[in-house]
Amino acid sequence: MRTRILIIMLMFCAAQIDGLAQAKPNIVMFLADDLGWTGLSCFGSDLYETPNLDALAESGMMFTGAYAACTVCSPTRASIMTGMYPARLRCTDFIAGQNRPFARMSIPNWTKRLDTKYITIAEALRGAGYRTAHVGKWHLEGKGDDAAGTDPISQGFDLSIAKPDGTRGYYLKKGTTSKAGTNYVTDWLTDKACDFVDASKGDPFFLYFAYHVPHTPIQGRADLVEYFQRKVKSGATHNNPTYAAMVASLDQSVGRVLHHLKANDLTDNTVVVFTSDNGGLTQRYGNHDGFTENLPLRRGKGSAYEGGVRVPTIIRWPGVTKSASTCRTPIMTIDYYPTFLDIADASGDAVHNRSVDGRSLLSLLRDSSTEFDRSLYWHYPHYHAGGDGPYSALRSGDHRLIEFHEDRSLRLYDLSSDVGEQVNLALQQPGITKALHSKLQRWRRSVDAQMPTNNPAYDAARASETGKRK
Repeated sequence: MRTRILIIMLMFCAAQIDGLAQAKPNIVMFLADDLGWTGLSCFGSDLYETPNLDALAESGMMFTGAYAACTVCSPTRASIMTGMYPARLRCTDFIAGQNRPFARMSIPNWTKRLDTKYITIAEALRGAGYRTAHVGKWHLEGKGDDAAGTDPISQGFDLSIAKPDGTRGYYLKKGTTSKAGTNYVTDWLTDKACDFVDASKGDPFFLYFAYHVPHTPIQGRADLVEYFQRKVKSGATHNNPTYAAMVASLDQSVGRVLHHLKANDLTDNTVVVFTSDNGGLTQRYGNHDGFTENLPLRRGKGSAYEGGVRVPTIIRWPGVTKSASTCRTPIMTIDYYPTFLDIADASGDAVHNRSVDGRSLLSLLRDSSTEFDRSLYWHYPHYHAGGDGPYSALRSGDHRLIEFHEDRSLRLYDLSSDVGEQVNLALQQPGITKALHSKLQRWRRSVDAQMPTNNPAYDAARASETGKRK
């Protein structure tokens, strides 16, 4: 009898210890690449079908005022990893960027990597007992002499899986297939993400799944392309069946990972975040590509406008976020770092934390009506095929101010009545314009933002030519 009681007590203690080990929530972050604000069915697409992400929104919280920290990818990814504005990091363009030797302005000598001096969220979470995995696109690694220490493993991930060698675009090399029987790289990467979930169910984990889709090249799975060719409607805002197929493959991937969480009884103890690194690519060098649209937002990736930085975002934390809730408070990718530290009850690094620009979203997750008293900022001292030259911007309340550096012009928009940024109020409301411009200038000084300078080699006839990357 005593032996039986002792065994029962030991089993009870083991169960309690196991429960304590799983007390910290798992964190799964899905990052789409170039997915615009209306790129999901639940965010308004009239073609794209995203049943798994729609279901995630129904069981969690949608953020309709969520922003990427930059209009292109690498800086936004750096902001997620560090919680800091790209301007503070001096990682302000996609790596390795683009140089226009005859443009009106010369771009600064920016940092073409995620500097190793920063403590990434993966390092901070691993220090708090988390297993960490990166799957997919990193795009923060330096080149040549700058490469050392900038890969995902060196930056705090226990596991890093990139697309396999020999992949051509989105298609795996001959002889390589996913568990789903396809040769599509998104499906193959999803296999690896699911394997990590299965192998990590005994420990708290952080999975950062950074997709390539729906970034160019625009290539979809043949079966999905054929399906959407029959779904395109005349006059629809979204009308590219190949792009729709890429979005569908993204949604199916998210669904598979969520299924593995459920199969391992992890759903209730896992925070799931879905967002994008910047807006959808709509045009290059003034020509519309026909890939996608971000309407009613203006323009897209690379531009200074809302279409370049406002992104679809969903967060689900069972027991914390209210099902089918919507939060309109503006947030940004800089906010995930302090949010994840709070979720994990992790302290991180005190020195690093003093420079974190983001704000924890826990109060919003608990109550979607919470408001933040702050402004959000962007600084892009570069040229991009989808943009109008170097710019800085801020959002303060419902107002958005843009400063274009080539001609020092200012644009002021009231997003509450003009989300498409069509009516420039800068001359009509000079007081607000001046106050916000002063605030923008103070912020740039506070983060020591690098500024573009006048180019002595400027040639108007050759201004759009690209040259060797600086």
